[in-house]
Amino acid sequence: MSPIHTLRAPNIGSVVAVLVSQHERVHIDQPLVIIEAMKMQTTLCADVSGKMGQIFVNIGDECFVGMPLVDIHPDGASKTKTEKMVTSNSTNQRLLEELRTREALTLDEQRIEQQQKRQQKGYLTARENLQNLCPSDSFMEYGQMAVAAQRLRRDYDDLKSATAADGVITGLGQMNQGLVPEQNTQTAIVINDYSVLAGTQGYFHHLKLDRILAVAADKKYPVVMFTEGGGGRPGDTDITTVNSGLQCQSFATWASLQGKVPRISVANGYCFAGNAALFGAADITIATQSSWIGMAGPAMIEGGGLGVVKPTDIGPSAKQVKNGVIDILVENEQQAADMAKKCLLYFQGPLVGGDQSTYADQQALNRVLPEDRRFVYDVKEIINILADTDSFTEIKAEFGAAIITGFMHLQGHPVGVLASNCKVLGGAIDVEAGEKASQFMHLCQQFSIPLVVLCDTPGFMVGPEHEERGAVRRLSQLFVAGSQLTVPLVAVVLRKCYGLGAQALLGGNTSQPSYTIAWPTGEFGAMGLEGAVKLGFKKELAAVQDPTARKALYEQLLAAQYQKGQAQEVASVLEIDAVIEPANTRQTLLLALHITK
Repeated sequence: MSPIHTLRAPNIGSVVAVLVSQHERVHIDQPLVIIEAMKMQTTLCADVSGKMGQIFVNIGDECFVGMPLVDIHPDGASKTKTEKMVTSNSTNQRLLEELRTREALTLDEQRIEQQQKRQQKGYLTARENLQNLCPSDSFMEYGQMAVAAQRLRRDYDDLKSATAADGVITGLGQMNQGLVPEQNTQTAIVINDYSVLAGTQGYFHHLKLDRILAVAADKKYPVVMFTEGGGGRPGDTDITTVNSGLQCQSFATWASLQGKVPRISVANGYCFAGNAALFGAADITIATQSSWIGMAGPAMIEGGGLGVVKPTDIGPSAKQVKNGVIDILVENEQQAADMAKKCLLYFQGPLVGGDQSTYADQQALNRVLPEDRRFVYDVKEIINILADTDSFTEIKAEFGAAIITGFMHLQGHPVGVLASNCKVLGGAIDVEAGEKASQFMHLCQQFSIPLVVLCDTPGFMVGPEHEERGAVRRLSQLFVAGSQLTVPLVAVVLRKCYGLGAQALLGGNTSQPSYTIAWPTGEFGAMGLEGAVKLGFKKELAAVQDPTARKALYEQLLAAQYQKGQAQEVASVLEIDAVIEPANTRQTLLLALHITK
């Protein structure tokens, strides 16, 4: 006969239930006694099967640890614990089903009407945009159960779907998995949902936004934000203690992340007022061709007495890309998500397997410049030859186009690029190009991305008209940005390197970069050679009466100036560090930036 098995109290407490009687047969895992302590109940179950023996406690008895509760006479049928019986728990099952139903109300499958409206416009839903950014199994959503603060004026059950997540999906997801180290993939994601009250920003909407931005700030996670929406929402009636709503933290919190974490914004459709403020404050702004972005929407414009306008008249993307509001213009939301992921790559560190990167035949650089120094060429061709294959992304292509700004990878390492564009103003730096370049320098400095400058500029743009645009103040910011650089800066002079503009583009002077090199075609001077000759030898040229002789003298003086300013001559007096063969530029950059294979 098996020995008596005694069930003892595992903790102190009081007996609130005795569920068996003496001589009753019990099976393994059958509940026997319930003890309560600190308002929490512990159900003690049989761990052997058999017949109940003596029962030592009654309801209300106080227990101590190890105190005997009941005896069981094992029947010997099984001395090992069998598989736990599956018992139905109607309460827990009901709660689980309610949770699943509630979650489903926020998903596209239960919001067919809203999904169809998006499809009719040729747009994606918020959750489709989310799927294009990161794998669904890597996304942890914050605040999915939120609804608009309108319970006092609308049916709560209707709000659960009609105002799902209060119009904004927020959470953490892994972006660019497999391309960068796993620890660098975590990203804060914000997707404004236009299908909820036109993407307007309500009370809980802002609380969700504040929460995820605080997490991003604390964990140093980058943020990708889709900003479609109509701005502030006046219809949240539940929050009765708020009058102006100006205490909202979201805009200050978003702006305060500048320089701390990379922020990429994406606009599609209507993006007005508060949504536009979030869009414009990002480090990199991406928009679709079907975008209208403005600091005020039609209602605000009309309310301000400024007339009735159509939403499609406010900040169309074709205009906003030319004035620098939009950094990168794409065709649709799918391309926007792809571009957001590509831009994020430059802030996530070296690529996995970057040492296996492919790149173009570098010998092509020996033939890329035209024979005549007065002819233009496409500097993007040079960038794409230097960069890892298909890795260059241009920023603000249609704004300040005299300087090209963008990112590329070299051997899988992210690098910022500033390049003179002689196709626009001969490469002269106007105020838009200068501001674009200085902002880009700041961005690379903030996130420790090294810079490569490809210089071919006659200097700053000059003339009374340009001065009326504030050239003195606006162009000087390029010197300020260059002076603050601590990231590696490598300068490559392709052809012209003249005047204050060239100095500013090189960070302040030819000694500011960590390595300043030139191609054999490089030419240097305090100002453009032609201008220097005309100004410096004005009297000598004026003294020659014969036009043919004057032109000959001019050409002679110009040739002398050109010879004096040639790259090799400048290098001989140590104003630059080296002159290299163009085909060796990529390898030189790798060495100068300490990028090893």
